Amino acid sequence: MDNFSEKGKQLFEQGTAQGEVVRKLKAEKAPEADIKAAVAQLIAIKNEFKQVEGVDYPKPQSSSSKKKKAAQPTAPSGPVDPEKEAKKAAKKAEKEKKAAEKAARKAQREAAEARKAAVKNQPEDLGDDFSAGLYGANTVIRSETRPGETYTRIETLTPDTVGQTVLIRGRVHNVRVTGRNMVFVTLRQRTHTVQTVFFADETISMHMIKYIGKINPESIVNIQGRIVAPNKPVTGCTQSEVELVGQTCFVVAAALPRLPLQLDDAALPEDHERSVGQEVRLDNRILDLRAEPNQAIFKIQSGVGALFREFLLGQGFTEIHSPKILGAASESGASVFKLEYFGNPAFLAQSPQLYKQMAIAADFEKVFEIGPVFRAEDSNTHRHLCEFTGMDFEMAFNEHYHEVMEVFDRLFIHIFKGLSTKFAHEIDVVHQQFDRQPFKWLEPSLVLQWPEAIAMLREAGEELGDFDDISTPQEKLLGRLVKEKYDTDFYILDKFPLCIRPFYTMPDPANPAYSNSYDLMMRGEEIMSGAQRIHDPAMLEERALSHGLNLDEIKAYIDAFRYGCPPHAGGGVGMERVVMLFLGLPNIRKTSLFPRDPGSCFIIDSTSLGALVSLALHALSKLLDHCLDPRNIHSLCYINPKCPTSCKTNQHGT
Repeated sequence: MDNFSEKGKQLFEQGTAQGEVVRKLKAEKAPEADIKAAVAQLIAIKNEFKQVEGVDYPKPQSSSSKKKKAAQPTAPSGPVDPEKEAKKAAKKAEKEKKAAEKAARKAQREAAEARKAAVKNQPEDLGDDFSAGLYGANTVIRSETRPGETYTRIETLTPDTVGQTVLIRGRVHNVRVTGRNMVFVTLRQRTHTVQTVFFADETISMHMIKYIGKINPESIVNIQGRIVAPNKPVTGCTQSEVELVGQTCFVVAAALPRLPLQLDDAALPEDHERSVGQEVRLDNRILDLRAEPNQAIFKIQSGVGALFREFLLGQGFTEIHSPKILGAASESGASVFKLEYFGNPAFLAQSPQLYKQMAIAADFEKVFEIGPVFRAEDSNTHRHLCEFTGMDFEMAFNEHYHEVMEVFDRLFIHIFKGLSTKFAHEIDVVHQQFDRQPFKWLEPSLVLQWPEAIAMLREAGEELGDFDDISTPQEKLLGRLVKEKYDTDFYILDKFPLCIRPFYTMPDPANPAYSNSYDLMMRGEEIMSGAQRIHDPAMLEERALSHGLNLDEIKAYIDAFRYGCPPHAGGGVGMERVVMLFLGLPNIRKTSLFPRDPGSCFIIDSTSLGALVSLALHALSKLLDHCLDPRNIHSLCYINPKCPTSCKTNQHGT
C-alpha cells in the first residue's frame, strides 16, 4: 500500500469494499442481475487501478484465522422463571428481526448503488472520433524536419491580442474536467500561466476531450487556440484577462503520473501546513526549480549578474577570467580545497584577489570578474556555501580609496533599481511565498564609521571594546538599529580596526589602529569585505612579518608589486547572498541552483552509476572488437606494449 499513489490507495480501498459486497450478495443468494452488476463494478475498479499504478490489482490475502466455535449455552444455576425467559426470548427475537431488516435494506441499497456504478463504468458511447489528427502524442522530435511554426510566449497574451490564433508550447500545470464535454488546461511557461478550455462541438470530439482530461500534469504539450476575453478574470493565472479556446493539443513529452512533490505545494507560503521542506526540495531539485517562486528567484539572480556587468562595463572596467586552480592558497590555508595537480599539490581558488591585483599592476586599471569561488568551511549556516558565484572588482584610484567605495555605492544602487523595475513581477511572485518587506536603500548610500557603529551597539546594551570584532548577532542587531534610525536596508561600514583585517590591508594614516577598509551590509548581514590594498612591497613585508607570516610562502604575491603598482582597492561579493538578502529569503540554498555545502555535493545515484558502467562496458566491447579484427591488428600497439609491430599509426592514421 505504501508504494501506491493516493489515487491508487483510494481505488484499493474501494475494491476491497466492493469485494465484500460481492461476497455478501453471493452468500445471501441475491438475484443474479445484482451479483453481475456488483462484479462488473469490481472489475471496473480493478481496471482503473491498473491504469493508475501500472500493475495488476493486488490479490486479496487469504484468511488464516479459524472460525470460532459457537459459544455453548451455560446451564442456569438456579430455578428458571418461564415468564421471564419468554420475555427475554421475545426481546432477542425482535432485536434479531430488526438487525435482519437493517441488513436487508443495506444490501438492497448497496445492490442499487452497484447497478448504478456498473452502468457508469460501462464503456462510454463517445460516438465517432472526428477529431483524429487534432490531438495525440507527437513522435519524438529528432530534428528531422523544420516546419517553421511560430510559437507564442504566454506573457505576451494580453487583451490587445484577443481574436488571434496562437500556438503555445508549455507545461500542463493542471487539468480540470467539467462534465463529459469540457476540459480546462492551465498552461505554464516559467512564471506565466494561461487557461485553455476545450469544448466538445462539431470539431472537437468526446474522444479528444477524454484524452486531454487524462494528460499528466508537468507534461509538455503544443496547444493551438484562439485568444478570447473571459466572462470574468481568471484569478488562478497570471494572464487573467485572456484565455484560449483550444483547437489542437499534442503531447511533446509526457510526465510520469506520480510526482515526488506537487508544484502547487512547492509554491505555497513558507508557513503553510503543506509547504514542502528544504530536504525534499533539494532531493528533487529538478521539479522544485519548476515552481514559480524558484523560476522567479533565478531570473532575478540572472538580473543581478547582468546589472553588475552592465554598470562596470559602462564605467570602463575590463572583465577578466582568472585561474581557479592555484599553486598556493589565496587566503587562509584552513579553508581551502586541496587537490593533486600532475603529482603536485594544488588548491581551488578561494578568491580571485591576487589575480585582480596583478591585473592592476599590469595596467588594466579597472577589472571585474564573475566566477566560482571555493571555501572549505564546515559551516552549516543559512548564509554559507562551499561553492558560490563571486562578483569581484578591483580598480586603481588617484587620491583616496573612497573613490572606489563610491563606485561600489553607485554599483549597488544601479542593481537595486534595475531589479525593482525590470523584475517587479518576479519579486512579487517570490513575496507571495515569502512575506517580506520590500528592500529599501538610500541614494547616496549611508556610510557608517566603525566608532559610530560601536556607539549604537553600546546604546542598545551590547558590551564590546573599541577594537572588538562584531559577532553575527551584533551584526544583525546593528542592521535593525540602522533600519530604525535611517530607514535603509543597505549601508557601508567604514574604517574597521586594523587588528581584525588581513595583513595586506592599508592602515589608516590618521589613526594606525584603524584601516582603510569597509564592509557592505544588506538587511543586517555582511555581503562584502573590501579595502585599500598595500601596494608597496616593503610595507607588505613589514605587515606580513607582524602577522607572523613566512615571507617565502607569499613571495609570489609580494613580487607582483616590485615593478611598480598604482594605489588600488576593491572587494568581492557572493551573488547568492545578494539575491537572498534583497528578497529577504531565509536560506542561501534557495538562491543556489544546486547548492554545495558540507552536507551535499555529488548527485550521482546508483541508477546513474549503473548507466555509466554500462556505457563504459559498451565502449570497451566496441574497442576490443575493433582491435581484435585482423584488419586492425596494428592498433594493438596502443593497447599491448609488448606488441612486436613497430608501426606508429593504424589504418585511420591516429
